[in-house]
Amino acid sequence: MMRGLRYLALTGALALLATPAFAGKTAPGKTRHEPSKAAAGRDKAQLAFQRDLVSVLAPRADALPLLGAALLARPLFNQPPSNSFHALIGRAVQAEGADAAVSWVRLADCDAKADACPNTAALDQLIVQAPDNAAVWLLKLGADAHDMKQDAAREDLGKAADSKLYDDYTGASLKALASSIGVLPPPADTFDPTSKAGAAGMQAMLVYGIAGTQPQPALQLIAKLCENGSGDASTKADCLKLGKLLEWGSSPLSRSLGLHLREVLADDPSQQQEAKDARRNLIWQVKSFGQLLARAQNEPALAQHLLALARNGGTEMSLLLAALRDNRIPAEAPADWQPREPG
Repeated sequence: MMRGLRYLALTGALALLATPAFAGKTAPGKTRHEPSKAAAGRDKAQLAFQRDLVSVLAPRADALPLLGAALLARPLFNQPPSNSFHALIGRAVQAEGADAAVSWVRLADCDAKADACPNTAALDQLIVQAPDNAAVWLLKLGADAHDMKQDAAREDLGKAADSKLYDDYTGASLKALASSIGVLPPPADTFDPTSKAGAAGMQAMLVYGIAGTQPQPALQLIAKLCENGSGDASTKADCLKLGKLLEWGSSPLSRSLGLHLREVLADDPSQQQEAKDARRNLIWQVKSFGQLLARAQNEPALAQHLLALARNGGTEMSLLLAALRDNRIPAEAPADWQPREPG
């Protein structure tokens, strides 16, 4: 793995800390092999609760609850056609208040087995709705590279570099989910009775877990393209310009890529070191937030606070930093802390 890419992959792995694994939960001290009957029962109850949430939200006519319903329905199998992800995201796109965040989620309304992802109609709509969002052009770059349209992909890179922001709309999905999760009280069998956070803990894990499956551009592809093109002055300039934008992007993964590009492409060794130090802090931030989310299963006030942050909106990154600040966790890693090297 290339020098910088291993850290990009590590940040991605750390981001998974924010994704709850409902299957296989065990009490502290027990070996995690197969889920207990109680844990399997909770998993089943949580899926039933998710289906009930979708059924209650589906009749709504405005975009935010329909987006929430679509996100909740996406991981479910054998949904009634009217309550499927495909139907709900299609209605959300047509609803009053629909914006680029809805179109972004619609990217996932596609057939991966038929190699038909992302949804081309959604991507075309995003280019019209959010032409200044680098994330949109990086998605198009991935699609053009897949179709062997090298000139178009190079043009996409330039448009991404000239954009005003990078937003993958995870914050909008978190808001839709957190605003929708309370329409029904969770039944008692959906959460571990020994968990002090109870329903709030389960709701927080559900919201952040589903939002963690947001569509993403192929950031590894961008890193490879920029490294392979570093000998071309024009490509290198666009990649460095894009990197500066990504360093202030909406997600930890986009920031990681931006810092990676500076570290491997900048001519100034001090800039390279500054990027390396900043990425170390970023990994610390993601790791610390993952630990906060794990604690939320047993701390009701923390679970409620994380849900409130999600309802307030913003970006994934602004929410993460707010959560750390509110819990008095420094954004800078301790001097003696180092991220674990990938095995």
